Amino acid sequence: MAKIISNDCRFSSRNHGFGCNNLDNLSPVMIKMPVSSNLGSNLAVRSAADGEFFGRRVNLGGQGRRVCTQVAAASDVKMSISIGKSLRWWEKGVQPNMTEIIGAEDLVESLLKAGDKLVVVDFFSPGCGGCKALHPKLCQLAGMNPDVQFLQVNYEEHKSMCYSLNVHVLPFFRFYRGAEGRLCSFSCTNATIKKFKDALAKHNPDRCSLGPPKGLEEKELVALGANGDLSFVYNPKPEYPQKEVAQPPVPAVAASSSLSESSLPLPVPLKSTLEMKEDSKDKTLVSFGR
Repeated sequence: MAKIISNDCRFSSRNHGFGCNNLDNLSPVMIKMPVSSNLGSNLAVRSAADGEFFGRRVNLGGQGRRVCTQVAAASDVKMSISIGKSLRWWEKGVQPNMTEIIGAEDLVESLLKAGDKLVVVDFFSPGCGGCKALHPKLCQLAGMNPDVQFLQVNYEEHKSMCYSLNVHVLPFFRFYRGAEGRLCSFSCTNATIKKFKDALAKHNPDRCSLGPPKGLEEKELVALGANGDLSFVYNPKPEYPQKEVAQPPVPAVAASSSLSESSLPLPVPLKSTLEMKEDSKDKTLVSFGR
């Protein structure tokens, strides 16, 4: 609780009290200091060498303006203190095309919704020094390639999902695109960033995929669905039996021609030379008998 200090009051650290003419009529209130962009960010209080506060006005910096706070006396005014939350290293420099995955279902849907876009899945860990060193360059590359979708997977928060996807080394990257599905997967560090740049240059050119986006492979979806630690449910696609292809019917013209050919008389086989010689001998014997 604090008391309203009028212009005639001054506070001193020596007597630990208020030096005012009339304090009886003041009511206790809570002071609420609004945050204004016009005021300086740093609160500068001038004091003597021995730490004594002389009751001077507070200089909030910025353009050198001096602000005097006037607080109305009210008993129901509440104090609000806002403390800025510091960003974690993987949240700094994030581009609009960089998204953090919150679960297995989110990963599957993000890959399917990407369409023909190139998707880079980045597996990282907050305690991985290589991941932290590589993060600024990834943000720079994401800004230079706005058509590429970057999906960030926190290994510490999704260990079970990473196990099902066979991710055991960090930092780790997988490239996906449309109906082609997974294009490549590899691990690289800040020293081997050229591997990442080469893969990005190879698979980034625009091209149209024939068919719907494939996303994760079938065995990966089955592994995610079988993982009891995840709330992901996967129903495999039913396998339809292959239909037997019916042979085309024989044309009527061909059938009639085959019948006509079968109805023709067979040719008489010619006699062999031996039979012809025997016939000539019989003829000569008959002539001699006459």
